Amino acid sequence: MPLRARQRCHTVLTGLAALALSAGLAGPAAAGASTESSAADTWTEVGSDRADPLTESQGLASVEVPAGSPNRYTGIGAIPLSLSTRGWNHVGDPDASYDGHYIEPYQRDDGDTKMFRVQEPDGSWAEYVHKLSPGEARNNSWSAVSPDGQWMLSGEWGTMDRLLVFPTPGVNPATSPSANLPQAATVRLDHAVRDVQGCDFLDATTLLCSSDDPAGTLFGVTKPLLRIDLSAAPNGTADVTGHVTALRQLPLRSACSGDFETEGIDYDRRTGTLRVIVVSPGFCVLTDSKTYRFTR
Repeated sequence: MPLRARQRCHTVLTGLAALALSAGLAGPAAAGASTESSAADTWTEVGSDRADPLTESQGLASVEVPAGSPNRYTGIGAIPLSLSTRGWNHVGDPDASYDGHYIEPYQRDDGDTKMFRVQEPDGSWAEYVHKLSPGEARNNSWSAVSPDGQWMLSGEWGTMDRLLVFPTPGVNPATSPSANLPQAATVRLDHAVRDVQGCDFLDATTLLCSSDDPAGTLFGVTKPLLRIDLSAAPNGTADVTGHVTALRQLPLRSACSGDFETEGIDYDRRTGTLRVIVVSPGFCVLTDSKTYRFTR
């Protein structure tokens, strides 16, 4: 997420009164045109839950191990003080491996590193730091763990034609908190994407991603739900290609007018439920930001 969006979250945390005074109220925003490519790719909205602007406004993940684990969320108000005082002032969309390793992506405003904070199934935490590769953006908006658990994808903010592949910290035996987490490979996209806030694996070669694209010039629709079909499952030894399709516009409904912000995404294979966070504009960030639920 860019500095602009991160400053918005800090404003929610420290200046709610000023935000309330400055917000303009209006009728519900139009949902816009849909771009589903086929019936098999149609994700239908089936419900929603309020997203807390402090603790549920950045990302979300379903955790399978231990059994009965609650869904996890991230937000500006959920960053531990021990991390923020060391400069890690933004947390993105997390993910979890099927064996219960929960991974949060962190970024800072300076330096040449990004960080992935991993909670082991036993509850302990470890930090894995990645030194930026030449030309790599500092943003660390999301993480997505492959179904086999061994590889983790991440992305950069802005208009991009690639995703980054890492060994999954804490799962892949090649990783260690005491060593640099290296980039292992790249997903080369056949169509540019913009401002991707989260991705999750639908299966070994399919990703679903939430884009905060405000322009709509890439796919003819703003704030799209994207599908990326990979040429092969990531294995860290070679680049793969990704075919990008826009499936639909994500819901943009609020009692306030202004700029919505699409945030993290999660697919729960146990129920077949897709969830995406959409933060409302203005004062309504407090009242009607939502985690929308979809089924196919």
